[in-house]
Amino acid sequence: MKRALPTFAYHPDPLKTGSVKESPAQCTCCGQTSGYIYVASIYSRLRSQIQVCPWCIADGSAAAKYNAAFSDDLPLLDAGVPQSIVEEVTARTPGYNSWQQESWLAHCGDACEFHGDASREDLEQMPAESKASIFKLFGLTEQRWASITQHYIPGGDPAIYKFVCRHCHIALYGMDFS
Repeated sequence: MKRALPTFAYHPDPLKTGSVKESPAQCTCCGQTSGYIYVASIYSRLRSQIQVCPWCIADGSAAAKYNAAFSDDLPLLDAGVPQSIVEEVTARTPGYNSWQQESWLAHCGDACEFHGDASREDLEQMPAESKASIFKLFGLTEQRWASITQHYIPGGDPAIYKFVCRHCHIALYGMDFS
């Protein structure tokens, strides 16, 4: 019987988002075979040699052992998020795969929860504040946005990622292109 995955405040369901997969692989950090392995981005000079389990991410041992980060800290630092939260997200939270480099969103002075690829329904129901934010961030017009959303497929190109504020619960969206 597999044990429950560790809880990640900023990435509530890494199985659903695809950052963690079921696997018989052994973790290179702890040497254990847990039934799960992390498969998203790792920033480390040793990245090609690293295969870690979610527990080694959660306790920070993988980041410490490999001088690694699981997401870029710059977007959170630029947003003024406290250093302790930046460290929680980059060193003790599964990251996610993106076309270029992921950009973890922040709101209400905190990092947001990552919820994976946005659904078409998410885009159709996008709050005005979220839409204004993504338009400003990517220099979009209504016409360009209509074209993007008309052809959007979750997991495709462009990628649109859903984040949720842990305080006010507004959905915010990041976007990435190949």
